Amino acid sequence: MSPETEIKLDLSQEALDALVGSDLLGEPDKVLDQRSTYFDTADRRLWKEGYTLRIRQVGETRTQTVKATGPSLSLFARSEWETPIEGDEPVLDHTSPLLGEFGGDVKLEPVFDVVIARRLWNVVENGSRIEVVLDEGDAISGDRRSAIREVEIELKEGRPSDLFVFARKIDAVARFRFSVRSKAERGFVLAGAQKTVVKAEPVYLERSMNAVAAFRAIALACVRQFRLNEDILLQRRNPEALHQTRVAIRRLRSALSLFKSVLPGDEPERLSQELRWLAAVLGEARNIDVLLAKASDIDLVSKLKTARAATYHDAIDALGSSRVHALMLDMINWLECGDYLPGNGPVSPDVPSVQDFAARALEKQRKRLKRDGSALAKADDEHRHDVRKDAKKLRYAAEFFASLFDDKRGVRRRKKFLAAIEALQEELGALNDLVTSPEVLKKHGLADHPASGSVVSDRDKAGLLGKAQSAVDEMLDIKRFWR
Repeated sequence: MSPETEIKLDLSQEALDALVGSDLLGEPDKVLDQRSTYFDTADRRLWKEGYTLRIRQVGETRTQTVKATGPSLSLFARSEWETPIEGDEPVLDHTSPLLGEFGGDVKLEPVFDVVIARRLWNVVENGSRIEVVLDEGDAISGDRRSAIREVEIELKEGRPSDLFVFARKIDAVARFRFSVRSKAERGFVLAGAQKTVVKAEPVYLERSMNAVAAFRAIALACVRQFRLNEDILLQRRNPEALHQTRVAIRRLRSALSLFKSVLPGDEPERLSQELRWLAAVLGEARNIDVLLAKASDIDLVSKLKTARAATYHDAIDALGSSRVHALMLDMINWLECGDYLPGNGPVSPDVPSVQDFAARALEKQRKRLKRDGSALAKADDEHRHDVRKDAKKLRYAAEFFASLFDDKRGVRRRKKFLAAIEALQEELGALNDLVTSPEVLKKHGLADHPASGSVVSDRDKAGLLGKAQSAVDEMLDIKRFWR
């Protein structure tokens, strides 16, 4: 088994041509034509259990590769097992973990192919040896195709930070987006039809981790959710993809806040503020989507759709801006190589175990919600908005740390806890609509529209406050799963 440490970059055709035409790489050391066939059971058992198996053909040579697809503690690190084989059918033996996991009689069938032209360079950056691979081709499943234009920069010897030094050199001549999907994932998505939204995936934390390692795993999971939904949003302008893109940003900001005691320096706060700006831009479009879901008047719907087009244009422009591009490059660079990591900065005080940190963090967030949510009827709108944020932070923390409390009692209590806090968020969201909906209509010149009342909640505010207070109290009565 060998670990990979690499960065994957998605390129447009224009960016790919610019990179190849630049003098950064020169003539490739190798040029290969590859066809890889990915296998699985009819019910996709390998994929569901976190493995992929492919047979790659280059000329007359065939190599079988098994990869562990997750959970991973990095966007760019995977475990793999390679074996030369003679034919076109998979071989299950002791050279990979599949025999032990699935047995020797598991029936595998081809699912999709990846056909690419590969160009390869070996470069040296600050004394580190780096392999640069440029792949251009397609993933193919039946009559479906998905273009692949990808650069993989793999560290062969040296420091991970040098991968980012070289990535920035590539960026100077060919702007990219970080890729968070393997070719296998592209193919399985293609074979199963494209997703229209990606919700937050479970984060698997090991009890042996310290708080810093846990933060890195959580933050990288948030970045992955952001990138997957960003791609869908750019292609389809899908309301749910927009929403989940914002959710990913909020989760990442919550992680930065939860773990700030173990994150030295000014960079975490700077990155958080940049994420806050981006969330606000995307929020303008989300606000219109919320109103559209409530509107029925034909003229109002038409005007809201016009406003939606403008806000989505701003959102797409922001995602394609130099500011967001720099934010994501700086964010992933810091997550992979920042001074919060052991050996990358000044000696820090003892970092707590993730188990101890999680229990304290959850308790702290619960106490904050209890304090701020004790008298909603007497609070002003701004304070109630803070309570809503408290509830979100507590929910995200509960989801982040879920795998640390996975005994039967912990799972049972967590399910009740999350159900209660979800109900609380719904009631607080309804209260928030009372405040924001009129402001959104006014901003887009629709406050005086005859049908504007149909999209502004007409529910009794006192009744909503009562339900929200009851939801707070009920949530606080739920037994804590982290105890």
